[in-house]
Amino acid sequence: MKKLFAYMAAAVAITGILTASCGRTTGGAGNKTASDTTGTAFIKFSEMEHDFGKVKAGEKIGCFFNFENTGDADLVVESASASCGCTVPKYDKKPVPPGGKGALEVVFDTSGRDGLQTKTIVIQSNAENNLVILRIIAQVEER
Repeated sequence: MKKLFAYMAAAVAITGILTASCGRTTGGAGNKTASDTTGTAFIKFSEMEHDFGKVKAGEKIGCFFNFENTGDADLVVESASASCGCTVPKYDKKPVPPGGKGALEVVFDTSGRDGLQTKTIVIQSNAENNLVILRIIAQVEER
């Protein structure tokens, strides 16, 4: 019976040690980990739409949509997708700090297009406004 109590006491002690050590980080309590989230990012574009005006069919045209992180946490653009394969968005995957600025480039290939063209670009990020829709417009004319 004494051996049983000794085993139980040892099991309780080991469980207590293991439980106490769970969740500890090395290097002190003040260190941040990758999963820490303090504050909120907010993406603010200087314009939501770009009108190319009249362009010739077959041209590749592009523009930049400039934005600022007006929040108080790092902003990360997670994806940018266009409504059509003729439109290609390009963006930097590096975090934008609070108060920092960035740009999204959009290239539109007018080949095979004619008339008024409207394309949308959907931006997803870790910002409070995590889904933003931008638009480009062009009047494509034959050569």
